[in-house]
Parts: sequence; C-alpha cells; structure tokens
Amino acid sequence: MKRLIINRKNDSGVANLIEYVMISGVLMFLLVVMMLMVNANIMEGPSNQLRYTAFTDIGNGISTRIVDLYVIAPYNGTISTYINLPEDVAGDNYFVEIGQGANASYQSVSVYGGTVNSIISLSGIGETRGVIGNTTGRGLKKISYDSGGF
Repeated sequence: MKRLIINRKNDSGVANLIEYVMISGVLMFLLVVMMLMVNANIMEGPSNQLRYTAFTDIGNGISTRIVDLYVIAPYNGTISTYINLPEDVAGDNYFVEIGQGANASYQSVSVYGGTVNSIISLSGIGETRGVIGNTTGRGLKKISYDSGGF
C-alpha cells in the first residue's frame, strides 16, 4: 500500500498574513496618536501665541486712545472719538473689558477670547479718572469723555 505524504509548508502564507495584520495595526495606532498630537502641539500652540500677541496689540491701542482722549479732554464739555478694531483674531471673536485692576488706583484693559487672556495697564490715568466699559471686535467703537460724568 502506498502512503500519502502531506506537505506542511503551507503555514508560511498564514504567517505572512498575521505579520501584515500586526504591523498594519501598530502603524494605525501610531497614526491615530500622531493625529491627536498634531492638533494639540503643532496647530493650537502657534494659534494661541498669535492670539496673545494680537490681544496685547489691541489692548495697547485702546489704552493709547483712551489716554490721548484724556489728554485733550476739555475742562467743561464732551469729546468723543471712534476707533476701529479687528473684527476677529485667528478666526475667533474676542471681548474687551476696561475696569479696575488689582487695587483701586490700577485700571486695566483686558482682552480675551477662548482660553487666551491679555491684561494691559491703562497707562497711569486710573487715579485721576475712572474708566469703565466693554466691547467686542464687531463694529465701530466710540470712546467718549464728559466732564460732568456719565
């Protein structure tokens, strides 16, 4: 009687498939981790730095305009000026608040949006005149002074 001989070399095809699946799984995991890290580190960091710099520039501009208006303000009467601020910073809205800082003689301009906040001193007029107000980046802004108060 003749014996049947079975060739067991067919396992190499399954081993190649398992190797392919394992390597593909590890690479897909690394790709997902990289996609999560790219958004946080490469895109948000520079965007927040841009926002902070722009908010500081906006706050300095508002502070300068308020001080300029205070310098030329009449003893009796009213004076107003209009300022134009950027509509948005890095594609997002922002808010501006002007009011008291840490102590009664310190006033500040706070510009914030999202998680970024910039606080700028109101250039030394806090002890003589109280300044208060808020706005956003939309539309034309008006700064007014009245010797009798508002």
